[in-house]
Amino acid sequence: MTGTILPIAPVPHRAASLCLVPEKPGFTVGTDLSPEVADVVRIIAGSATGDGDLAETRRIFTQVRRALGPEAPDIASVREETIIGPGGPLRLRLYRPSFGFRPLPALLFFHGGGWTVGDLDSHDTLCRQLAVATGHAIVAVDYRLAPEHPWPAAIEDGWAALRWLAAYAPLLAIDPLAIGVAGDSAGGNIAAVLALKARDVGGPILKTQVLIYPAVDLAAGLPSHFTRADGYLLTRQAYVAYVRNYLAGQEVEGDWQVSPLRADRLDGLPPTVIITAGFDPLLDEGRAYAGRLAAAGVPVLHRLYPDMVHGFITMGGRLPAANRAIADIGRALASYDIYAFSDGGGI
Repeated sequence: MTGTILPIAPVPHRAASLCLVPEKPGFTVGTDLSPEVADVVRIIAGSATGDGDLAETRRIFTQVRRALGPEAPDIASVREETIIGPGGPLRLRLYRPSFGFRPLPALLFFHGGGWTVGDLDSHDTLCRQLAVATGHAIVAVDYRLAPEHPWPAAIEDGWAALRWLAAYAPLLAIDPLAIGVAGDSAGGNIAAVLALKARDVGGPILKTQVLIYPAVDLAAGLPSHFTRADGYLLTRQAYVAYVRNYLAGQEVEGDWQVSPLRADRLDGLPPTVIITAGFDPLLDEGRAYAGRLAAAGVPVLHRLYPDMVHGFITMGGRLPAANRAIADIGRALASYDIYAFSDGGGI
C-alpha cells in the first residue's frame, strides 16, 4: 500500500483520482533508510500514477510491483478457477509446487494493495515463491476492491473462497485438514478476519495463518503510524485514505471484522507467522497482534525485518531481505508449533 488516494467518488464506477505515491514536490525519503531501500522508495515515487484514472493506477501498481520482483520460479502447475462468489464470479489462481501421491497442504492467499489496488498478477511471483518455499499449494483470491466494493465485500469474497476450498480440497489434491490463510498488508487483514470468523463459527478448521505486515487496527492510532508517517514508502496520509476507501463512511473501525486487534479474545486461533518491517507505519499493530496472540496461548513466530519498509516482500528483485522473509515463512510453517519471537523488541 503506497501513496495518496483522493476522496471516494460519489458514483461507484467512476472513482476519484488515486495515486500510488505522494506528489513529487512533497515527497521525502527517510534519511535512516539503507541505500538499497531508499532507491526502491525513489523508484516507486517516480512511477506514473494514472492521472486520476483508477483502472490505469491499478495497472501501474501491478506493473511496478512485478518489475521490482525477482524472476518468477518455475513450479509444477498454475491454473485458474472461477467460483460463484457473493458478488458474482470470483477468480482464483491455484499454484502447485509439485505433483505427488499425497495431497498438499494449502494457503488461501489475499494480496495487498490497500483494499483498492493489486490483483492476481501483482502478487503472482510472490505466490510462486511461497509455493516453492513452503511446499504448499497456494490459492490466490481476486477479491472485489474498494472504492467500488467497500467493506465487507472483500471479507465476503474471502469467506466464500475459504468455504469452497475446504469443500473441494480432495478434488484439488489438497489436504482439507491442512488449510491455512495468508496475506500481505490489506490481505493480511482479510486473512486475520477470516481466521477469527472460522474459529467463531466452528470451521473450516485452519492449520495456520501467515500475516505479512498486516493491517489489524484501522484506527491507525499506534505510535508507528506517527513516527513512520512520511518518508518510508507507505505514508500515514495514504494509509488513512486507503481505509477511507475501504470503509466508505461506515464507522466500524472498532469492529473485529475490520480491526482484528480489537477482537475480545484471540485464543483458539491457529499457529501464526507474522512478518513486520521496521520502517512501516503498521509495525506496532503487527507487533501488538503477535503479543496478544502469544498471551492467548497461540503458537506464534514473529520475525521483524528492521531495515525494511512496508511492501518489501514483493520486491525481491531489489531487496534480498524479501527473499529471506519468504524462506523464513517456509521454515516457520515447517515448525509452526515452535513458540518463538525473533523480534528483539521484547514484546
